Amino acid sequence: MEAIKITAAEVNKLRQATGAGMMDCKKALVEAEGDFDKAIEVLRKKGQKVAAKRADRDSSEGAAIAKINADQTAGVAIVLGCETDFVGKNENFVSLANQFAEVALNYNSKDEFLAADFGGMTVAEKLIEQTGVIGEKLDITAFEKLEATFVGSYVHINKIAALVGLSTKADNAEALVKDIAMQVASMGATSLSYKDFDAAFVASETEARIAVIEKDNIELGRLGKTLKNVPQFISMAQLTPEVIAAAEEAAKAELKAEGKPEQIWDRILPGKMERFISDNTTLDQEQCLLDQKFIKDEKLTVAKYVDSYGDVSVTGFKRATVG
Repeated sequence: MEAIKITAAEVNKLRQATGAGMMDCKKALVEAEGDFDKAIEVLRKKGQKVAAKRADRDSSEGAAIAKINADQTAGVAIVLGCETDFVGKNENFVSLANQFAEVALNYNSKDEFLAADFGGMTVAEKLIEQTGVIGEKLDITAFEKLEATFVGSYVHINKIAALVGLSTKADNAEALVKDIAMQVASMGATSLSYKDFDAAFVASETEARIAVIEKDNIELGRLGKTLKNVPQFISMAQLTPEVIAAAEEAAKAELKAEGKPEQIWDRILPGKMERFISDNTTLDQEQCLLDQKFIKDEKLTVAKYVDSYGDVSVTGFKRATVG
């Protein structure tokens, strides 16, 4: 039987369609007797075999990508995961991640996205095909979608992708939304506001944090070092009007005990109350975007920075990270 002759043009066409190596494409075309579609199927089956062998591997590296639609009312952040940082930084791999993100922008869930068309196959099938091409387990390890009146994004060295939604496209909205997206990427908030916290979560977190500080203080006391402050509270959700009033009375009693003239208390009390609130809202400062210190000016909270732009508010955010 005469061997099938495969031209360089046919090999190149298959390479362009699949991303597979030259020799893999040539072998696939020979096995398929020159039939282009059958050759793609050959490569896909190779990918299935590789994927099955590497199913228990961890796709902890990869590339994080964010895409915004043309009218900036929706955005998506995904992570195309792989096994090694070497592959995750590869130019072709990052290009593939960007192509996936363009498709993902049209869908509202990871499942819908994986079932979507990608050049004649589904995204899920493309992942399997490319697992065979690259030789590492590939997966979509994060999928986040955000819709708002105005959506912007920020991507940090293809490791963290952040989306932020604003209530309106205010003056200089592009600058504002990028700054807040950088905040999301950098500080990793989990909630927009303390108002989003469940009461049981706050109570449990308070108990846990106080226990950790008290344990630390035992060791600090043994070493003769300054003890850490043990907060009564950790969230603004706990600072009811009654709690604030009691704290203010305690501050006044402290000023009186220090012998401070009553006529100057009004100048001192605001600072004391600000300190009380700061000491007793540590959970908010860590996890609530609007209550965090703004990374570009730590004298401001994110909420105060947003307020400087006028009648605009942050309506939501999403974050997708590699690993």
